[in-house]
Amino acid sequence: QVQLVESGGGLVHPGGSLRLSCAASGATVGIATMAWYRQRPGKERELVARISGGGATNYADSVKGRFTISNDKAKNTVYLQMNTLKTEDTAVYYCNAHWGGYYWGQGTQVTVSS
Repeated sequence: QVQLVESGGGLVHPGGSLRLSCAASGATVGIATMAWYRQRPGKERELVARISGGGATNYADSVKGRFTISNDKAKNTVYLQMNTLKTEDTAVYYCNAHWGGYYWGQGTQVTVSS
């Protein structure tokens, strides 16, 4: 019923920027709570950023000041703007929606390397 499709991952240099997109269907961005998680190699999945239906946001300490989560109701899409990327940001990034239950996208790989 809920489908989340991430895009925008890729290879970037340290200090660079990247914008991830999460296109949602079956859930309404601007009502549902949406979030980005990531899983770094050898580590468990962790919350990166979250945005409520009303637009309130919160971030992991490791990305505060560098990442910004936002939504576009017209496109029913959630974004994660990632600036000043570091090698430790390398991970698979997953979109999550709280819409009754919790739903996950397939993930998109972000690699930060020289």
